[in-house]
Amino acid sequence: MIQPKPQPGILDIELYVGGKSTVQGVQDILKLSSNENPNGPPISAQQALVAAAPSMHRYPDSDHSGLRSALAELHGLSIKKIICGCGSDELISFLCQAYSGPGLEVIHTSHGFLMYRLYAMAAGATVVAVAETERYVDVDAILAAVTPRTGIIFVANPGNPTGTKIPDTEIVRLIARTPKDVLIVLDGAYADYVEGWDGGAGFVERYSNVVMLRTLSKMYGLGGLRVGWGYGPQHVIDVLNRVRGPFNLSAPALIAGEAAVRDLNFVTTHRAQNNWARAWLVTELAALGVASDPSEANFILARFVDKNYAEACDDYLQTIGILVRRVGSYGLPHALRITVPDMAGCARLVSGMKAFMEQVK
Repeated sequence: MIQPKPQPGILDIELYVGGKSTVQGVQDILKLSSNENPNGPPISAQQALVAAAPSMHRYPDSDHSGLRSALAELHGLSIKKIICGCGSDELISFLCQAYSGPGLEVIHTSHGFLMYRLYAMAAGATVVAVAETERYVDVDAILAAVTPRTGIIFVANPGNPTGTKIPDTEIVRLIARTPKDVLIVLDGAYADYVEGWDGGAGFVERYSNVVMLRTLSKMYGLGGLRVGWGYGPQHVIDVLNRVRGPFNLSAPALIAGEAAVRDLNFVTTHRAQNNWARAWLVTELAALGVASDPSEANFILARFVDKNYAEACDDYLQTIGILVRRVGSYGLPHALRITVPDMAGCARLVSGMKAFMEQVK
């Protein structure tokens, strides 16, 4: 039968599957599968969203000036070099559309965020996945994979789903040895959890081929509104704005996003809460024999003896309403990614883990 055909490679893309939210027949769900803020969004953002409701018939500000101004003020950045997207995912799509394609290669690490691969394939580029070393980004492996066909290098730092972070000295080494016509994208979706760190913004200021990505989905609890942003050299931002739709962010999302960014107390409070709860959770799970790497994010990567053990643990946790994330698609079948909840959630999770291990003894 004659029918329209998609571009070559599109049908090779595996559909992205998000974290599970429900289990049939199970109530009182503790969702730890999508790295969501257990506190929800700031009250200030909720109030701004309600106040925006009567004006939903108006088109949004196409240049996102209010949100960009707030971000520039908070982080000490040039407003002209900031671009906003429908989540940082959309900005990844723009980058692949603009700087990769047929005949070009996109490099990411073997445990890197799946959307790098999906958007690169959608653009017709060849995906090159390089090995990590003990779940840390390996700069030497990335550099060894660079060829004259390389268009983009994606580096998630801290990584997802690993939670590990490489130091700025390693980023400097990557930049210094990468050809200047290759775009280096530093994905800082979880940078807000690292106190006193700029997420890579300083590199954007110093180099013409470095872009930083950030999001309001994690720390700020706005995953449902889809608000992301990027910071890059002016020549890159100008290109991305040519492929960006004029109304890619809704007016409510822009208004709530600006309010959230200006809520400094929320970030300070939640970062401290998350990092304390994360340390407690890591210690308690380690006492049960469940290892994890040092995480700089709002989740940990719990490692088990093998795939079967990890999946059995996930199956059991689901029966008691605790939802975590399998990460076999990230090359980590023996692990589960677990969002850090509040302390009550941490206690419930540890209790569930203990009960599972008692069953499998």
